Amino acid sequence: MVDAWRGGYEASKDKVRTEAVPWTNLDDLHREALDELVERFGIDGLDEADRDWLNRGWHRLKGWPDAVEGLTRLKRRYVIGPLSNGNVALLVNMAKYAGLPWDMIFSAELFRRYKPHPDTYLGVGRLLGLEPGQVLLAAAHNYDLRAAQHLGLRTAFIPRPQEYGPLQSRDFEPEGDWNLAVRDLNHLAEQLGT
Repeated sequence: MVDAWRGGYEASKDKVRTEAVPWTNLDDLHREALDELVERFGIDGLDEADRDWLNRGWHRLKGWPDAVEGLTRLKRRYVIGPLSNGNVALLVNMAKYAGLPWDMIFSAELFRRYKPHPDTYLGVGRLLGLEPGQVLLAAAHNYDLRAAQHLGLRTAFIPRPQEYGPLQSRDFEPEGDWNLAVRDLNHLAEQLGT
């Protein structure tokens, strides 16, 4: 069921991207998908509190092993924050749970657009008073880097070969001419002089 839940992520956001439904944050999209899957899989005995707890599991994710150390190193010299399709509450709770030292959260919710819409990428620079070329997107998703690069942002590929579990079929290697391709966040910090 969890694989099906994660597998429906793009389709859920596509409903918002195509304006088939009005702006809906990721927590609410996750909950709609969860409710549909509970019915499809015939899972009984889950009350509202159980479903809410399951849905908020996305708020309790552990960071990658290199995350805290690498981000702490980067933070010494740069303003850091996730540019995520996750909503603000999800990202704040995730940071608290995993000890992630972000300076700022750049949520799609702030721009009311899901990536890869240009408003999300350009919104980071706008909020910080920076030109696109002064912003670096470090990501494990080639589509994400492609969209950012097209808009003039600098790019860094960080492989996360286990992000999608054993069924992962993409994003093992950089698939573009990114500014940097690194092993992990510590390697990124090293490449950026921190």
